Formats: sequence, C-alpha cells, structure tokens
Amino acid sequence: MDVMTARERLEEICTELDRSITVLNAPGQQQSPGDYPNDPADAGANLSETERSEAVLAVARRQRSDVLAALHRIDLGTYGTCVDCGAAVPEGRLEAKPEAARCVSCQGRLDRSRR
Repeated sequence: MDVMTARERLEEICTELDRSITVLNAPGQQQSPGDYPNDPADAGANLSETERSEAVLAVARRQRSDVLAALHRIDLGTYGTCVDCGAAVPEGRLEAKPEAARCVSCQGRLDRSRR
C-alpha cells in the first residue's frame, strides 16, 4: 500500500474513532454509582453495561493511539517497516490493518508474551 493511500485510510479511521470516543464519553452514556436504581438486580445490570462501555472506550482509545503512531511513522518514513526487527510488514497485513507496526512474526511473539 502506498503511503498516500495509507495516510488517507488512517486519517479516516482516526476521524471515526474520534466520533466513537465522543459518543461514548457523552453525558448520559456513563452512569455514576449514584445514578443506579435501588433495586440490586437493576444496579447489577447497569454496572455491567457501564463496564462494557468503559471496555469499548478503552479499545477505541488504544486503537486511536495505534493509528496516530502509524501516521507518525509515515511522517518519519518508516511506515511499513516492523518496529521490532526492521523487516517489511507484509502488504496484506497493512491492507487489513493499516495501523500495524509489526510483521506477523514479531506481532505473534508480542501477543504470546502478553498472555
């Protein structure tokens, strides 16, 4: 993927993530403990929904950070090069996940180390 196409895709992804984060942070999306009803069953359901929203928000923020890092790599001229081993990141991987910073092998090692 050429860097101009990658930049456009990454900027579109960033814009969409910004929108999603704004919606998830909107008043009324997050409830404070004082907003929960007195019925313990309802409170549990609301807490679960809040936890789910917070998890989705955390994933969106992490992905946005990855996208911004990819845009920075484009600026540096290192986009498409694995940040760990320096090998080329496969074209198909960048097509599927334009924010990818690692080749498949290095990403696999990173994923295994996180378990």
